[in-house]
Amino acid sequence: MPDSQPQPHQPRRSPPPDGTGPDGPSLVLGGARLADGRVVDVRLGGGRIEAVGTAGSLGAATTRVDLAGYLLLPAPAEPHAHCDTALTADARGPLGDDPQDVQRRTTEAALVHLGHGATALRTHVRIGGLHGLRSLEAVLRARQALHGLTDLTAVAVPRVLTGVAGAEGLAVLRDAVRAGPVVVGGCPDLDPDPIGHVEAVLAVAAEHGCAVDLHTDGADPARLARLAAMAGGLRPGVSIGPCGGLARLPHPVAARAADQLAAAGVTVVCLPQGDCAGLEDPGRHGGLGACRTPVRLLRAAGVRVTAGSGALRDAANPVGRGDPLESAYLLAAQAGLAPEEAYQAVSARARAAMGLPEVRVEAGFPAELLAVRGTGLAAVLSLGYSRIVVHRGRVVARTSAVREYCDSAVAVALDLPRQLRSQRPPADGPGRPPPG
Repeated sequence: MPDSQPQPHQPRRSPPPDGTGPDGPSLVLGGARLADGRVVDVRLGGGRIEAVGTAGSLGAATTRVDLAGYLLLPAPAEPHAHCDTALTADARGPLGDDPQDVQRRTTEAALVHLGHGATALRTHVRIGGLHGLRSLEAVLRARQALHGLTDLTAVAVPRVLTGVAGAEGLAVLRDAVRAGPVVVGGCPDLDPDPIGHVEAVLAVAAEHGCAVDLHTDGADPARLARLAAMAGGLRPGVSIGPCGGLARLPHPVAARAADQLAAAGVTVVCLPQGDCAGLEDPGRHGGLGACRTPVRLLRAAGVRVTAGSGALRDAANPVGRGDPLESAYLLAAQAGLAPEEAYQAVSARARAAMGLPEVRVEAGFPAELLAVRGTGLAAVLSLGYSRIVVHRGRVVARTSAVREYCDSAVAVALDLPRQLRSQRPPADGPGRPPPG
């Protein structure tokens, strides 16, 4: 079955023919099914949802998009990506940091995420050392070029921040915060003084009013306790992940750590699609440690758990998809979450962790929406390929997939569904059911 994706291209400033600009005339999404089973029309305007009514009740609009057969959902957000190194699995030799290459990879990767439905994206970028701020500056240029298509935020990730060796890293981190709107990141597991590393990151974030996003395996309960004690009450918030090491701790120890993280309001970002070992020692736990994050234990303690994609077809995960629905599927299939809770992990909870406004399919909320062909949330997570993505009130991406079966006596006898075609296919040609 072909599973087409929008091809990478230079971002367009003008709206596509089936969408409107944020301040332009209204757009009606017609006949969409909501998660609660209602079939509705949804009118968008000014980047927000203007009205939700019964199907056929919202008539006049500049543009109408027929969503019959689609499930309409709040759009996902991607809380943990690595766009600057994405799509390099086949690269030979060391990965360069040429600014044009980094900007191109970041743009292409952001569009892959967007095509899957994520209208907001947080990407981790290594700073310091030989890289300096070159990669970060290229990512910030991509962010500006993508404005209107997707919201891209960079996480500035230093390595060592303590001792004599860490002085330079701390200076580069402060320069990164001044270079543009960034989230302050870090890798405490790679620092000789992990607690000092966390203290330095939190101090810089508090000084500049930045969010914090730390990459950690979470295998040391004492470190997690100290982190929780230091992070409690910090605004605009602290995220850590992927925390696969929590699963290797005895259950009572892990449960105590989860309680401490919950009390401090720390978000855990797991990576069900596979780890992103580019920021760790790739030989320590293998590339799939993040898949073992104890999601149900964390959720039972009240920790806000969200899910990211991690690596996108790079050396850490050459088959990474960058698909939030894949993450939700894995949370449901492997972590035992209900489909609704699994989707919340990549949508509402992801947006909250990223400091983004809440989205509901109700009047007054931001028009950040994803329509997926399917009859319900479980079906969509199982086999949702055809997608229409709405960002700031206009259609910004479409993916259309069609499953084909050859004509046969069996197909005719079972009366399999067929997509209507303008011309009758040859006797031995393919029949086309509705897109999956």
